[in-house]
Amino acid sequence: MKKMLLLSLAAFAIMACKQPAQKAPGASFDEVLATRRSVRAYDASKTISEAEVRELLLATQEAPSWANQEPSKYYVAVGGEKHAALLEMVGGNKDRVANAPVLIVSTYEKGKSGFFRGTATNEIGDGWGAYDNGLSNAYLVLKARAMGFDTLIMGMRDSDAIRECLDIPENETIMAVIALGYRAQEPSRPQRRPLEDVVRFF
Repeated sequence: MKKMLLLSLAAFAIMACKQPAQKAPGASFDEVLATRRSVRAYDASKTISEAEVRELLLATQEAPSWANQEPSKYYVAVGGEKHAALLEMVGGNKDRVANAPVLIVSTYEKGKSGFFRGTATNEIGDGWGAYDNGLSNAYLVLKARAMGFDTLIMGMRDSDAIRECLDIPENETIMAVIALGYRAQEPSRPQRRPLEDVVRFF
């Protein structure tokens, strides 16, 4: 009996070791940070529903923004014609994200963040809109990872073609296209700079 118990415990330990490290749902915040990667190969057999994308984008509204202006906007293609069209507008990333079931275009409204009564509050001006959009995107990719999804933020894109394709107003700056899906392979972690290179304490 004791021998059987030991064998069972050993088998359980082996199975536990084989569990994929990238599993994120239910993970701690530190685990979400540690497993979030820019993924360039997606599993074509897995899909993501519109309801799941809605849950994901609700999290972006918790991101801080200048005077709570929430300048970020998102345009979502869940498969179909628009998804296929957007793939032609992301340059060299097309083949990398072809199997990602969702493509999200991230924009921000000009003249909101960084402005007071229509006047820029400081020299950064509309740069604050880009700043707030980046914060919103950070919430997006971290929430995606917490839900078990993966992302790639793409700066290579044809903004004019995207604007026409999705009928995006001229008062919005198109920042990025974000691929959303499931990783097809485990990405490596890039080497990070020493903290001393990027931080100064006084």
